[in-house]
Amino acid sequence: MASVSALGDCDHDTQHPGRLGCGVAFGGIIAGVPSASIAAAMALSLGIAIQNFPEGVAVAVPLRAEGMSRRKSFWYGQLSAAVEPVAAVIGAAAVVMAAPILPYALSFAAGAMIYVVVEELIPESHREGNVDLATVSLLLGFVVMMVLDVALG
Repeated sequence: MASVSALGDCDHDTQHPGRLGCGVAFGGIIAGVPSASIAAAMALSLGIAIQNFPEGVAVAVPLRAEGMSRRKSFWYGQLSAAVEPVAAVIGAAAVVMAAPILPYALSFAAGAMIYVVVEELIPESHREGNVDLATVSLLLGFVVMMVLDVALG
């Protein structure tokens, strides 16, 4: 069952809009879009990188629980993120080829990320009765992203 979970997370990462959004942000810089900045692209990348830690754990812990070695479960947790640079390159290439759609592409990526949070993560975080902890954690994550946005952008 854990291997199915790991494969599912890898597939989820392949389609994850955040990685595509990072590529779109950097592609905007390459394409010379006036509203694109290296600070904003770096802030987005840092936020996505911070979010990758729990994703790697979500892959590694079930594998470890099924008896896989620490080293191997850690490796699979890291490997689940290997597709992320591919999505970022695809996003950057798409923007370079189609710079006029940058605002729409960024809006789509942001909307898709919000959809995933609202549709999947929030309900799941409330299932075990940790409503207050989940809500405070969501707010802290929002504050971290706002600090990054203000400090770097």
